[in-house]
Amino acid sequence: MSDFYSNNNGMNNMGDNGSTGSESSSNQTNSSTTDGAYSYKKDQINQGESYYQWSPYDDGRKNKKPKKSSSFGAKLGKTTAIALVFGLVAGIAFQSVVAVSNQFINKNTAQITQTQSTGSSSNKKVESSTTSKASATTVSTDVSEIVENVLPAIVQVTNAGLKEYRTFFGTMQQPTTSAGSGIIVSQDEDNIYIATNNHVVSGAETLTITFNDGEAVEGTIKGTDSSCDLAVVSVAMKDIKEDTLSEIKVATLGDSDATVVGEAAIVIGNAMGYGTSVTNGIISAKDREVSITDDDGNVVTNSLLQTNAAVNPGNSGGALLNAKGEVIGIVSAKLAEESVEGMGYAIPISYAWNIIQQMVDNDVVSELEASYLGIAGRDITSEMSEQYEIPVGVYVAQVVAGSGAEAAGIETEDVITSFNGRKVTSVNTLNNIMKYLPAGSTVDVTVARAKNDYKEETIQVTLTHKIESVQ
Repeated sequence: MSDFYSNNNGMNNMGDNGSTGSESSSNQTNSSTTDGAYSYKKDQINQGESYYQWSPYDDGRKNKKPKKSSSFGAKLGKTTAIALVFGLVAGIAFQSVVAVSNQFINKNTAQITQTQSTGSSSNKKVESSTTSKASATTVSTDVSEIVENVLPAIVQVTNAGLKEYRTFFGTMQQPTTSAGSGIIVSQDEDNIYIATNNHVVSGAETLTITFNDGEAVEGTIKGTDSSCDLAVVSVAMKDIKEDTLSEIKVATLGDSDATVVGEAAIVIGNAMGYGTSVTNGIISAKDREVSITDDDGNVVTNSLLQTNAAVNPGNSGGALLNAKGEVIGIVSAKLAEESVEGMGYAIPISYAWNIIQQMVDNDVVSELEASYLGIAGRDITSEMSEQYEIPVGVYVAQVVAGSGAEAAGIETEDVITSFNGRKVTSVNTLNNIMKYLPAGSTVDVTVARAKNDYKEETIQVTLTHKIESVQ
C-alpha cells in the first residue's frame, strides 16, 4: 500500500506530461561565457496542457465532458515550457559551457532556467536594512543606498556534488559545481539561517557559503521542501570570523501580498556565478502559476511574482526587493526564449516565510518516528480540476483500515485541499509537510467531500506510526 509519507515515497504525479527535454543552446549562455559558468536545465517545466489527463472517474462513474482548459501559456498567446536555471561550473575534469535543454510542448518552447542568487535586506539581530530615502512605490535609477543596506544579507551558495552518467563501461560519476544565491533570514545563539531554493542545494556533497566580505564557510542543509522549491541552510556562528559577524545582517522581510503591479523591483544575486550583482525593474505581474518538474519527477506548481528585472543563471535563491529594500520574493526561475524578454519569477515571501520558519524551527523526524496518514492518493492538477469540476489537491484513491485517516472519517473519492494549515496541491506537498511531523501529531485537514458535491470540511486527524496502521 502506498502512502503519502513512508520514507518520503509518495505516488507519482498524475499530472506529469511525461515528455523529455532535448539539448539546445540557451540565449542566456553561449561560448563566450567564461570561468565555466553556464546554465543547466535539470528538468522541464510545463505551462501548457498535459499530454496525459487522468480522470478520477476512469471507472465510468460521474463522467463529465472535459472542458477546454486554459493555461498561462495560452494567456501569453503561445504554449511555453519553463526550465529551472542555475549557474554551474564544470567539475574537476573540465570547464565548459553546457547547453540548456528545451522541452517542447506542441510546437513552441520557451525555456526556463533555474537561477541562484543572493540578496536581501538585513537586520542581523542589530539593524534594519530598510532605506529611509526611498518610497514603497517609486525608486530612482540610483539604487545604491538600497543595495548598500541589503548586500550584507546576501550570500553566494556553491554546491559541490557528483553527477551520474552512463557510458559504455557503465555508470560513472563526475564532480560538478553549481553557483547560486541565498538570503540571511534568521539567527539564534548558535547558527545563522539562509533561505534559498531547493534546486540550489539539491544533490550537494558540500555547500560553501560566501558572505559579502568574501569570507567562505561550510553550510549545512537544515531543511528542504521540493514542493515549493525552498530550502534553508544553516551556518554555525562559531565558524564565522568576528569581522564577518560584525558585517553581515539579517534581511528585512516585506509583505509580498501588499505588492502592486508596476512598483519598483530590484534583484540581487550571484548572477552567472561571477559574484553578487544588481538589476532593477518593476513588478510585472502577481499570482503567475508556474509548473516545474523537480529532480524526483514531481510537478511543482507555485503562484509566483513576475518581474522584468534581469534574472540570470546563478540568481536562484537571491532576493527580489521593493523600493524600501525589503525582501518580497526569493528568485527562482526565468522564462528564456529569443522572442521573450524580461520574464523572471520569484516565490512571494509572505507565502514562503511560514515554510522557511518551520524548517528553521524543526528537524526532519527519524524514520522510526515518521507519521502516517493512511491513504493512497493522486494529484488533481489545475487542468484536471477545471475539466472535471473537482478541487485542486490530493484525490483519495484508498483509505487504509485502522489508520488515522479512517478514524477521522476521510473517505475514498474525497480530495484533501489543506493539511496542517497549508494549501495542498500534490502528494509531494503532503510528503514535505509530514516529514516534520512525528507520529501522534494531531493536525487540521481540509477535505472536499465527494458525497457533498466537493464542499470543504475541516476535520482533525491524529497521525499514526505506519506499523500501527498496517497491523
